[in-house]
Amino acid sequence: MSANRLAAVFLVAVAASADARQIPNGQVAPPPPLVLAGGTVVDLTSWGDSANDIPDAIIYIRDGHVLAVGPRSALPIPKGSQVIDCTGKYLIPGLIDGFAGMSSQADADANLYMGVTTVVAGWDERRGPIDQHANPTPHVYLLDSVGSTDDYSLLIHNPTWAQKLKDPPDGRSVELSPDDTARQLLDTAKLGTRVVWLGHNLTAANTQWIVDRAHQIGLITYGEFVSTPYRVAIQAGVDALLHMGRYELGVIPDELQQPLTSDPEGSASRTAYGYAERLPPMDPHWKSYGQLIAQHHVALMPTFSNFYTRLPNHRNLWKEPVARILDPKLMFAPSDPQTGEAVYSLPAWARHAPNSVQRWMEENLHHKADQQADRLWAINQSIFTAYPHYLAASGAPASGSMPGISMHTELEMLVRLGLSPREALAAATSNYAEQFHWSELGLIAPGRRADILILDADPTVSIWNVRRINTLLVDGNVIDRASLLKK
Repeated sequence: MSANRLAAVFLVAVAASADARQIPNGQVAPPPPLVLAGGTVVDLTSWGDSANDIPDAIIYIRDGHVLAVGPRSALPIPKGSQVIDCTGKYLIPGLIDGFAGMSSQADADANLYMGVTTVVAGWDERRGPIDQHANPTPHVYLLDSVGSTDDYSLLIHNPTWAQKLKDPPDGRSVELSPDDTARQLLDTAKLGTRVVWLGHNLTAANTQWIVDRAHQIGLITYGEFVSTPYRVAIQAGVDALLHMGRYELGVIPDELQQPLTSDPEGSASRTAYGYAERLPPMDPHWKSYGQLIAQHHVALMPTFSNFYTRLPNHRNLWKEPVARILDPKLMFAPSDPQTGEAVYSLPAWARHAPNSVQRWMEENLHHKADQQADRLWAINQSIFTAYPHYLAASGAPASGSMPGISMHTELEMLVRLGLSPREALAAATSNYAEQFHWSELGLIAPGRRADILILDADPTVSIWNVRRINTLLVDGNVIDRASLLKK
């Protein structure tokens, strides 16, 4: 830490510990801060490339925010402070799940138990409506779709929007007019929406316009494109590309992209995905695509956890202690609670076939799904060689992913991909502050929310150590993790 920064921190500390003689008449001196003393604050700045950890650190917390951070030699502990002894521990910011559902108290509890203190939550047919009344709860940042009809929009129950946003009878989304989209952006922002999702049927001109307008009013943009060429969206400045099973379309040629404008969900899309499937993972187009992403500072949000049970070396996530409070009936395509394996449902007509035929069909589905997951993984390894920036997100609770638990599988997969443990941790914390300019979270630093994990072991040595949570603070309040398992 520089001398100037230490001086600034010390001044904050002095102000925080002022006694009544320094307070003007009629005013009450602020209470002493909560102090975290003696642990190592892990540096996760610069996308995880920095390593200026602060050993034997002192952290002042008041009113849910960090007041000051520095070495013990620079920050005295004010008299009367509540002190949490962190000697031998490691302190990191609370984890951020950048794309998930949060439809119940159980989801909230599972996230908190696993150290997830902020969830960017959306509502869709896989993840259910957002529960905004859970208590205790992670911070919930709302995500909404824009620019097209959507039965799961946050505005769908608003009388002004109900008919405009309702999907046609065939279920295929239709683009809204520019005027309606402009009003939709403003109205969803009034609900507290922080992120807007740009979907499959948006055409290039609308995507470019929406990205620009969203940024003007402070909204973050996630892209999951089909009709819009990924190259166009990347150059337009979309903030993040969502799902490794979607952004592979970024390598298809123009002659396959053009039909997607009028057929984003039908035969044209099957042809486009088929092309990407046949393109070898070592084809130079993949690395060039990764370089384009990196050059334009677009972040990748692969949600590897949605494919975790199809990839080698996975474990049964239902064995996790917090899984006992989760109900598989409230998940979309959960893994088998007994085996932890993905479940492949046969069509209704197949149930009348002999058992041997059913088993053959299930094994065939399993084999194809595993092949697809392996192929997508290999593609992402090629994209990784261009060193784009990553954001961690679980996609829970869908396709075998689970609230809270799958944020840790996501960290594991990022390390398996090639990130260091520190870089993977940054993808779940400070990268959100860097990429989205969310200055209230992602770091243990003055002015940030006091969402902090106190760990029993060094997470930069092994990503598994992130699971060794000794103490959890949300808004500076200690959460009783054991009680979360009893609900």
